[in-house]
Amino acid sequence: MLSSLEIAQRAQMKPLSEIAAQMGLTQDDFDVYGSPYIAKLRLSALDTLKDRPIGKYILVTAITPTPLGEGKTTMTVGLGQAMKHLGKTSVITLRQPSQGPTFGIKGGAAGGGYAQVVPMETFNLHLTGDIHAVTAANNLLAAMIDNKLLRGNPLNINPDAITWRRVLDVSDRALRRIVVGVGGGVENGYERTTGFDIAVASEVMAVLALTTSLEDMRERFGRIVIGTTFDGAPVTAEQIGAAGAMTVLMRDAIRPNLLQTLENTPAIVHAGPFANIAHGNASVLADQIAIRSAEYLFTEAGFAADIGAEKFFNIKCRASGLKPDAAVLVVSIRALKAHSGRYKVVAGKPLPPEMLEKNVADVEFGAANMIRHIENLKKHGVTPVVGINVFDGDYPEEIEAVRRIAVEAGALGASPARHFTDGGAGAAELGEMVVTAASKPNAFHHLYPLELSIKGKIETIAREIYGAADVSYEPLAEQQIANYETNGFGGLPICMAKTHLSLSHDPTLKGAPSGFTLPIREVRAAVGAGFIYPLCGTMMTMPGLPEHPAAEKIDLDEDDSIVGLF
Repeated sequence: MLSSLEIAQRAQMKPLSEIAAQMGLTQDDFDVYGSPYIAKLRLSALDTLKDRPIGKYILVTAITPTPLGEGKTTMTVGLGQAMKHLGKTSVITLRQPSQGPTFGIKGGAAGGGYAQVVPMETFNLHLTGDIHAVTAANNLLAAMIDNKLLRGNPLNINPDAITWRRVLDVSDRALRRIVVGVGGGVENGYERTTGFDIAVASEVMAVLALTTSLEDMRERFGRIVIGTTFDGAPVTAEQIGAAGAMTVLMRDAIRPNLLQTLENTPAIVHAGPFANIAHGNASVLADQIAIRSAEYLFTEAGFAADIGAEKFFNIKCRASGLKPDAAVLVVSIRALKAHSGRYKVVAGKPLPPEMLEKNVADVEFGAANMIRHIENLKKHGVTPVVGINVFDGDYPEEIEAVRRIAVEAGALGASPARHFTDGGAGAAELGEMVVTAASKPNAFHHLYPLELSIKGKIETIAREIYGAADVSYEPLAEQQIANYETNGFGGLPICMAKTHLSLSHDPTLKGAPSGFTLPIREVRAAVGAGFIYPLCGTMMTMPGLPEHPAAEKIDLDEDDSIVGLF
């Protein structure tokens, strides 16, 4: 089989005018951007489509990640392509890749094999510069904060309580913790400790992914809290005077990007928020356009169903007002075997030989993880379907075991998918199952009401989704929760920041752990984006370096490459 790059380079792409026409859009609804096969959609497309019916909304999620990769993106693309083989129209929405950590011509960000978004090279190389706009807007605010300190600090900002950090689109660990204002003299600014995050971890990116209009984005930027005064009162970007200028810098970035798959299915690629400290989903605007553009919209959520899907349901769907009709849970035989805990799997190294042997018992043992995720999806009133990402060497008996267990756990069914090697035709059987699931009555509901206290919402997620018996809070977290509720932020949804390698906070606990106590060491607020994010677990520090408050155990991206969250 050809490499993903070779396949992409041989793609028979159609003019974007034809791709847009499939969606009910005209030449006036987009502008070609850099490449003849990449365009920026105009927000006026929402008006063009306003009278069209809403399509079926399908979430693609997965079991807990292993170093092997479960194939959510290829499954999303494959299902989008499969609809054409079933005589139906579809659109897919994906997040856009970052230069670091998810930079990868290997095809991870754009899918792979015969299920990918093209043109691959441009897709993976900055696309339309949206992340650079996020960087510029974020760093403008950072510079204006320091300028306020330099000009007499009229807002009474406590320099030691500033939480806003600079960003760049690469995981440069040497810049995670730095001192600014060094050199003496007033012109060099106020000396204080800060650092750089990676651009996709910026709250600006989270705002981009959740906003519904340019006006809404302006308001969200204004609500961003950058720190507190010496009296403990929150200081916002509006008070700094930066929100308007940030909006100008993001004026083009707010427009979703239009591409296509290898089989010419429309693909809207927009925003790239992390799935741990943010909600890990493509933009609300992308989905609002796509949902009226076809009979089926497939969208992917980052990490597993306990993270990306839970946040899709309880954060993104609240912002968009859209209700999902079904969910596809991606599994693979080798990943289920890995969840048995009986094998040591290392990314980039050959699989243990015994793992390649037929072993239904190991699949059944590891399927406990799949069962928990199926149950969690059903707790939101969504009908789940299991998509088995088939690899060479999978045995029919193992696949049949997954089918049986999935149905017993409450899934509509499970189907093997061979989209990587066969394109859309290889996912047609799974596509038919999704069509059936999406035709069921919509019983979608959120996991918790916003009126619940911050602790109440945290504990609901911990018990219902993770399997925890209890939640513990460090004194700092207790203090922060009290402050947020005093300042009126208690009604925001929760965006849990934890390891993606386990349903629990401990990456070594595989399968479906239960009965543990979930530790919350710190709680932060992304008020502009509109959520509270508790930090779970313990810090990971490096010998000889000071502790960094953001050096999480959740230090991996969706491709399980070692990266810095910040």
